[in-house]
Amino acid sequence: MRFDNRRHAGQELGVRLLEWAADGDLTDVVVLALPRGGVPVAAEVARALHVPMDVLVVRKIGAPGAPEVGIGAIVGEDPPVFDRLALEVLGLDESEFAAEVAMERLELHRRDDLYRGGRPEPQVQGRSVILVDDGLATGITARAALRHLRRQNPGRLVLAVPVCAARSVVELQAEADDLMCLHQPHNFQSVGQWYADFGQVSDREVLDTLRGLSSTV
Repeated sequence: MRFDNRRHAGQELGVRLLEWAADGDLTDVVVLALPRGGVPVAAEVARALHVPMDVLVVRKIGAPGAPEVGIGAIVGEDPPVFDRLALEVLGLDESEFAAEVAMERLELHRRDDLYRGGRPEPQVQGRSVILVDDGLATGITARAALRHLRRQNPGRLVLAVPVCAARSVVELQAEADDLMCLHQPHNFQSVGQWYADFGQVSDREVLDTLRGLSSTV
């Protein structure tokens, strides 16, 4: 399975989630996207389910020398969540990332202010929350986001992605009540390899998408 672009992936994901929602398992639903890449995907899911959508800003902490490889992540003012196995393999300690965490926290606040425009974070207590991203490699950003949401006592916490590494699925099943992944390729190397068009999503696209949907949640 290969997707044309993120919106195509979101449409495919939306069809599957719509079938599930028809069984009555999901009530008072809100879709939350991990920006920026998850926003076009989540928008199609929200349209399919006819439910509101918003964003949950998470920032990845990259591995030394390979910033694209997530070794940790932060959400809001929560403590960083690290991949402890990766730290052990690399011989690193959490304290060594203090400067990077501080820098990423500033960027997180910038994006949160930009995307939210003063709106409070969505209320999720007792609701069915569908957290959406464009794919999972290490899954560390999704893990941080799920833990952040879990502390707010959602009624049901669902992680939904078009494509993911098999290892991430196993690790994240304990963090979510349900995990939906359309494609778990054996030869997974990166999320982008499963998209014909995987261009970077801009802040402008995020803002335009949010304005085009009901984001009052």
